[in-house]
Amino acid sequence: MADHHEIVRLGADSPHLARVAAWQHAEWAHLSPGETLASRRAALRGECGPAGIPSVFLALALGRPVGTASLVAHDLDPRPALSPWLASVYVLPEWRGQGIASGLVRRVEAEAAGNRIGRLYLFTPDQQALYRRLGWQDHETLVHHGETVTLMIRRLPLQGS
Repeated sequence: MADHHEIVRLGADSPHLARVAAWQHAEWAHLSPGETLASRRAALRGECGPAGIPSVFLALALGRPVGTASLVAHDLDPRPALSPWLASVYVLPEWRGQGIASGLVRRVEAEAAGNRIGRLYLFTPDQQALYRRLGWQDHETLVHHGETVTLMIRRLPLQGS
């Protein structure tokens, strides 16, 4: 349940970094031809910024990593003009359905809004319903590395504007 987990910023020196890189590699390597586990780990380390873009967040349950999400400048090669992106949202299968993904998405949105970013993009092959529930809108459908994906957009309210 939601009160059993916390969301923290992942640092480049975190003991959890290798595990998160392994999740990302297992889940999405087919979208990054040529990627190795080592190159994914190096890329992830580079995404562990102190604030704003890039940032990586980790959901912990009882101190164990159970999910992750990132805020990155670019995530979809065919759309280089679009930035920034909610990326790499992943929750361990046994922890799904407990609001962890939603919490991670909200944390990335808050990070973006807090850094005066008015909109975010994401792409997903199969989680459109989750993101629509969270206020995301379909932007376009395209084929990316042989997979049909929906590119989605979220406009964020900026404080003080």
